[in-house]
This record gives sequence, C-alpha cells and structure tokens, in this order.
Amino acid sequence: MKKDIHPDYHEINVVMTDGTKFKTKSTWGKSGDTLKLDIDPKSHPAWTGQHRIMDSGGQVARFNKRFSGLKTKN
Repeated sequence: MKKDIHPDYHEINVVMTDGTKFKTKSTWGKSGDTLKLDIDPKSHPAWTGQHRIMDSGGQVARFNKRFSGLKTKN
C-alpha cells in the first residue's frame, strides 16, 4: 500500500436513536468523537416494516384541480 494516502482509522463512540451507545472503529471524525445517529436499524421503516401510508390521492386531486381548465387539441 502507498504511504500517507489512507485516512486515519481510529475509535469513535456511536449513539443510536434510542440512546444505546457503543464504540467502533471508523475514519469519521477524530479519535474519541461521538456520532449521533438520526436514523438507525431500530427506527427506520426499511428494517422495522412499519411504513407510513402516503396520501398520494391528495396530491392527484390537487393536480387535477389546478389543471382541470386546460383542454387538449384534437
């Protein structure tokens, strides 16, 4: 490997959304820094399976209302 081109690999602290803490090694930040996660596998819908239902009908209705007066050429 080439010298002096790789980032510093050091230990950091990670705080999950529920307050759980653990130490890991990373190139992020400086040694001893704390990374606070906004989204993690315990809270993200992709992992939990609890998806919000998006109201796309409201957006379609708004679109139709806005452009209902336009007519197409035949």
